[in-house]
Amino acid sequence: MSDIKDKVSNAAHAVADAAKNVGHKIAEGASEAAAYVKEKAGFGCADKGENQGVAGIREHMEVYASCGKKVGVVDHLEGSAIKLTKSDSPDGQHHFVPTAWVGRVHEDHVHLTKNSAETEKGWKSDAAACASCAG
Repeated sequence: MSDIKDKVSNAAHAVADAAKNVGHKIAEGASEAAAYVKEKAGFGCADKGENQGVAGIREHMEVYASCGKKVGVVDHLEGSAIKLTKSDSPDGQHHFVPTAWVGRVHEDHVHLTKNSAETEKGWKSDAAACASCAG
């Protein structure tokens, strides 16, 4: 009888160890996924340099909404608006985002203060329409 108990006990320990290893792998993957989202959403930008402000916006920078979703790529600045490339647009058209919506600018990406739904609902078809937009 003690032989069966030992086998059951050993099997239980093996299952517990396997579950523990799987749990560690899941936690590691979740941590990596969270770091990726934070990087793309700009939450981890503080260690990558200071906010360059609107003056730091350059062509081909990726533009992210506050929720972390990429909403476009900078074509160029036009007055008080960022003109987004039409090749990265969901409808193949240029869209303009007021610079008043820019929260911060780091290295190769721009972070807006609006989430993606607000951004897409509020973007304009020309730069002049952005002049009256508030942040």
